[in-house]
Amino acid sequence: MIDIQVLEVDAPNLDYVEGWFQKVSEEEGKNLAELSIVLGTDDWLLDQNIQFLNHDFYTDIITFDYCVQDILSGDLLISLERVEENAIEYNVSRETELNRVLVHGLLHLCGYGDKTAKEIEIMRKKEDYYLALL
Repeated sequence: MIDIQVLEVDAPNLDYVEGWFQKVSEEEGKNLAELSIVLGTDDWLLDQNIQFLNHDFYTDIITFDYCVQDILSGDLLISLERVEENAIEYNVSRETELNRVLVHGLLHLCGYGDKTAKEIEIMRKKEDYYLALL
């Protein structure tokens, strides 16, 4: 089950996300359980980043992983303002960038990292593959 909350931003249509995430989870050999997606502002996500991770910088997504073995569970906290700025920077639509950020968070829950160049390369390939399923 996916619970979506929207805080002080215009809510995009995310009706497709549960079915898409189900496909991604199955392809990764995982079972999708409880997932919360919270969309908010830059300042809200910055506050979360400082409070929970001791990181004093803006970001597009924070993923909290509550997975147990192959059962996917977690929170995806997303700044829609950052997504919109990144969309402009990367010359893609807001929807495309939001989808990339969403699947990026889900891929973290599947066990993929993005700290090294090799991890980033794998993450980008996975993102591109799963974006193509939409």
